[in-house]
Amino acid sequence: MSAIKRWHITHHRQGSVEYQVWDAMLLCWTLGWVGVPPALLLAPAIGVAACFGLFNAPSAYVALRRWLHRRGTLRCDWLGSARGR
Repeated sequence: MSAIKRWHITHHRQGSVEYQVWDAMLLCWTLGWVGVPPALLLAPAIGVAACFGLFNAPSAYVALRRWLHRRGTLRCDWLGSARGR
């Protein structure tokens, strides 16, 4: 995730929407981590499932972008920085 974030920082002017979407993915990831204790106290079943989904949002987003790029639907220049995974 840090390699993708570095790519977005260096190419911020070229794709500001993509930069903001990636920041939203990182926010989801953070909320997934931070939300576990309140979720366990308030709504264990649905809360933990929501936190798990939020925690996995960046990985799902990268997988979706990789799939769209391979189909030729959407060009994704930062995929090269995600190949280390």
